[in-house]
Amino acid sequence: MSDLYWLTDEQMERLRPFFPKSHGKPRVDDRRVLSGIIFVNRNGLRWRDAPGEYGPHKTLYNRWKRWGAMGVFARMMGGLALGKAEPQTIMIDATYLKAHRTASSLRVKKGGPGRLIGRTKGGMNTKLHAVTDRNGRPLSFFMTAGQISDYTGAAALLDRLPKAQWLLADRGYDADWFREALQAKGIKSCIPGRKSRARPIKHDKRRYKRRNRIEIMFGRLKDWRRVATRYGRCPTVFFSAVCLAATVMFWL
Repeated sequence: MSDLYWLTDEQMERLRPFFPKSHGKPRVDDRRVLSGIIFVNRNGLRWRDAPGEYGPHKTLYNRWKRWGAMGVFARMMGGLALGKAEPQTIMIDATYLKAHRTASSLRVKKGGPGRLIGRTKGGMNTKLHAVTDRNGRPLSFFMTAGQISDYTGAAALLDRLPKAQWLLADRGYDADWFREALQAKGIKSCIPGRKSRARPIKHDKRRYKRRNRIEIMFGRLKDWRRVATRYGRCPTVFFSAVCLAATVMFWL
């Protein structure tokens, strides 16, 4: 197949520092397995349908599950972003990711963290909260059930915000506590005020227009079929798919 995806030698060198150490038996070819994992996630395939050029599908799946549970893919994105980001201006927003019936079926075990899937007007969804740099490249993610408010994601991502001069966000993030928290960090907020406010809040409309870059980022992430539609029940595995897509598209 001529349309198979293969990581280049240069890309592998960038990713290799984030690989866990191999204990005992040497790992199967990292380039082949990782390229297969990317191909499956981008095209929304079942693991058993992975092209044979990538090796046994069980090898791909086991590596995917194991490294996902270890947080390897999240560290890849965070580590690569650390050296290339341009955080003078950052942006925050959230988007819905549709959950397939296979992800939301069966009852959740008591005492567990849950699947981070909730019912909204659009059906069963997971909500992805993101912070990006000035170019719309993702710096950090936070995942909640679909019905959770943007404020919850903003509060969770607050401590992960890099040093920046400005933060752009839509009026869904217009809250006094959030503006004050940004001010305490030395970050100026460019957030339109809610229409219900007694006193209108001014914002830099010219600067605010740049916020469309984070929406473009969400759109590009959803080009990966295993991101646009959540098929698996495990939130850690799904979060890994999001981080892997962001790494390949924005930081490699």
